[in-house]
Amino acid sequence: MTDDSLDAIEGPGGEGLFGLGSSPEEAGVIVIPVPFEATTSYGRGTAQGPAAVLAASDQLDLFDLETGRPYEAGIALLAEDPRVRAWNEQACQHAQPVIDNDGVGADPALRAAAAKVSGIQEELNAWLGAETRKWLDQGRLVGVLGGDHSVPFAAIEACAERWPGLGILHVDAHADLRLAYEGFTWSHASIIRNVADRIPGVARVVGVGYRDLCESEQRILGEDERFRAFPDPLLRRELQRGCPWIALLREIVDALPQQVYVSFDVDGLDPALCPHTGTPVPGGLSWAEATSLLRAVAESGREIVGFDLCEVAPDPKGESEWDANVGARLLYKLIGFALCSRPEGGSLS
Repeated sequence: MTDDSLDAIEGPGGEGLFGLGSSPEEAGVIVIPVPFEATTSYGRGTAQGPAAVLAASDQLDLFDLETGRPYEAGIALLAEDPRVRAWNEQACQHAQPVIDNDGVGADPALRAAAAKVSGIQEELNAWLGAETRKWLDQGRLVGVLGGDHSVPFAAIEACAERWPGLGILHVDAHADLRLAYEGFTWSHASIIRNVADRIPGVARVVGVGYRDLCESEQRILGEDERFRAFPDPLLRRELQRGCPWIALLREIVDALPQQVYVSFDVDGLDPALCPHTGTPVPGGLSWAEATSLLRAVAESGREIVGFDLCEVAPDPKGESEWDANVGARLLYKLIGFALCSRPEGGSLS
């Protein structure tokens, strides 16, 4: 490909994700948008994440200094399924009184409302599972773009069916191990608990960046051998003692099995990079730390077989595109490192 043709591809304002215009039929990478956030209990807006990332994505330079030319594989963001928007609207209506009352308590009406939300999310799970399996069956790399962090469960399940013994690299400010948080079985705060309890094909969860969790979650992390956590305070303490970041990366990656699914909640980053995400927490990974973590997985010879990026929320005042800008760039890095990690993938720069 000539430099002139590359410049044409990278021109601003193109159609489709990253301005590529790739159709799902020809793309090697399929990104499934899931604009759903019914159980979000603090800041809202993640249902607008996929559209915001799409709008911000066409100003990226497609040549990446670390992963080369991910766009050559073809990258297609599927059209939003109107059923997901309808499910989100219905589920949010049922969820709001529960959230307003800080849970269901002993109120039968609130319990019924939470059950309706769970029923809707089970429909969402069935839809996403079928969609993910369809594209996996065609040999595509599949990613999920949320929405809140409850949404990728069925995509993880589909990948674990295909790759038993799957490992989850979970980047997040929260451990997400709560049981039916506020009465919601499929809460954004329960995604990893649901994965551990319901998906036997997942052998290991390696959590990075945790810094806001409850005692019961800490107990699970300490007692369940399927979990290995690298909380943010631990990482900072080791860095302050002089431990090189590269050594910490090696320890994190060594805890993962051969096939890896990356579940990335954007609040795992320093909130300066994602100020409008639903549950921001001080601390977190810098941009360089996050991308070097993904690079370390790819360089180790492990294969990234799927991924999700959740909790990107645009500025509700519309004054800044920063969250979506960071989200689009992180999505491109996830795609690039995943492609490089595949047996037929390209080499890292």
